[in-house]
Amino acid sequence: MSITIKSHKTAIRRYELSRPLKTAIQDRILNEEHTVFDYGCGYGDDLQILQTMQFQCSGWDPTHRSKSKQKNADIVNLGYVINVIEDQNERKDALAQAYKLSQKALIVSGLLDFSANQSAHAKEHRDGHVTSRNTFQKLYSQFELREYINQTLDVDAIAAAPGVFYIFKDENLRERFLENRVKRHVEFAGRPRLTITQKYEIHRGLLEDYVECIYELGRIPKEEEFARSGEIKEKIGSLKRAYGIVLHLFPDNIIEVCRKQRYEDLLVYLALTNFRKYPSLNLLPKSLQNDMKIFFGSYKNAKTAGEELLFSVGDPENVTKACRESKIGKQLLVDLYVHKAYIDRLSPLLRVYYGCAEALIGEVEDANIIKFHMKSGKLSYLCYEKFDNKPHPRLLSTTTVLLREQRVRFLNYAERENPPVLHRKETMVDKDYPHYDKFKKLTEAEEKAGLLERGAKGIGLRFLWEERLEEVGYKLRGHQLIKNKNRVKELVS
Repeated sequence: MSITIKSHKTAIRRYELSRPLKTAIQDRILNEEHTVFDYGCGYGDDLQILQTMQFQCSGWDPTHRSKSKQKNADIVNLGYVINVIEDQNERKDALAQAYKLSQKALIVSGLLDFSANQSAHAKEHRDGHVTSRNTFQKLYSQFELREYINQTLDVDAIAAAPGVFYIFKDENLRERFLENRVKRHVEFAGRPRLTITQKYEIHRGLLEDYVECIYELGRIPKEEEFARSGEIKEKIGSLKRAYGIVLHLFPDNIIEVCRKQRYEDLLVYLALTNFRKYPSLNLLPKSLQNDMKIFFGSYKNAKTAGEELLFSVGDPENVTKACRESKIGKQLLVDLYVHKAYIDRLSPLLRVYYGCAEALIGEVEDANIIKFHMKSGKLSYLCYEKFDNKPHPRLLSTTTVLLREQRVRFLNYAERENPPVLHRKETMVDKDYPHYDKFKKLTEAEEKAGLLERGAKGIGLRFLWEERLEEVGYKLRGHQLIKNKNRVKELVS
C-alpha cells in the first residue's frame, strides 16, 4: 500500500522566534549587521519577527513561498527542514544548497529522538516514519545529525544546542564564537571602581574605558585593541604609562586576577580546540593572535598547553580530585552538583570536562544544575522547575552526555507523580547569588527541625519529602518553614 506524504502540512505557525534563530542571536552569530536567508521558511513567521527586530532578511519555501528567489546571505537558516524531507537525495540537495547560499555561517536544525513515544505508534517509512497527519519525520540522535551534516558537506559542524548546529565559512566568526563560549562572565560580582586621585579626575572617563578593556583582555591592550588609544597617547603619553597609573589606582591585586582568569579562559579554549583541527594562527582574530604570543610565548606553546589539559581530563582520578577540591558546588559520594551560572568559576579542568559535553550537545537552554559524574565519564544537565522560586523544586528532565560513548540520553520527569526534589540549594551556588541567604536560612531551619537527618530516607522524592514534613509537623510557605498547627495538635492529643 502506497503512502501519500502531505509535505505542505509540515509548516507550523510561530508567535515567537524559532529556537535555532533565537540561539544564534544569543550566541552573537547573528546580529543586525548580517543579512539573513531562511531556507524552507514555511509561513514566514520567523521572517516577520526578524523584520520587526530590524534584520535584513528574506526566505523561500517550496510550498508556501515558491515564487520567492533563493538568495545569498551572511547567515542562512535551515530550520527543521531536513527532518521532513522523505527523499534522501532531495534532503542532501537541500542541505547542500543552503550551505552554498551561506556566506558566513549556516544554521542547521533537526528533530531529535529524545522522546521515543513520538514515534512509538507511527508507521515506518523509508528511513523515518509517517505521523498521524501524514507528514514525514526523520528523527536523529545528536551524534547522528552532526555526522550527517559533516559527511554531506565535508565540514566540521559545531553543536549550538540539542538538534542545532553551526557550520562556519567565516573562520574568524567561528573562532570568536568558540572563544566567547568559554570566556568568563561574572554575573553577580560587581567590579571595583577606580579610586581616582584629583590629579587624574579630568581623565576619569578615559581611564575607566581603558580599565574595561584591561578587564576584557587581562593584559595591556595593543593600540588597535583599544578604540581610544589616540586619546591615551595625547593626554597621558602611552598605553603603558596609562597602565602604570591604573595599577596604582586599583584596589588589591585585581589586575593580576584578571590576567589569571584570561589565561585560564584561553587554556580552556585551546584544550577544546583539540576536538577539531587547529586553525592557522593568521586565521584567528587579531586579538587572539596577540593573546597566544603574550600569554604563551608562541602558538606552538599554546597548543601544547591545551593538549596537556585535555589529556588530563581523560583520567577519572584527575576529574575526581578537581571535584573534591572545588569550592563551589554540592559534593556527594561520586557526583558534584553546580548551578549553571557558576561553571566559569570552576577549575580549568572541570570547565574543559563541561566543554567536552557542550561540544557534543551544545547549550541545553532549560538546564539550571550541572551534575559532574566523577568516575563514569558522564555529565548531566538537570532542569529543575522554578529553581529560584520553589523551596524544593521538582526535577523536570535530565539530559546526560555519555562522553566515552559519544551518546546523549534524555529522561523526562515532568509527568511523574513522584519526581525527585532538590534540597540544600545554597550549596550549588556561590555567596553572591541573589537568593543565597534565603536558600541558606531555609536549609538551616530544616536542619534544626530534624528534616534533613541522615536517617530520613527517601526525602529526595516528592511524596516521601511531603510525608517527612507531615511527620515532623511542619509545612512550607515559600522559603519559610513554619509549624503545621493542625499536625501539632494531632501529635499532642
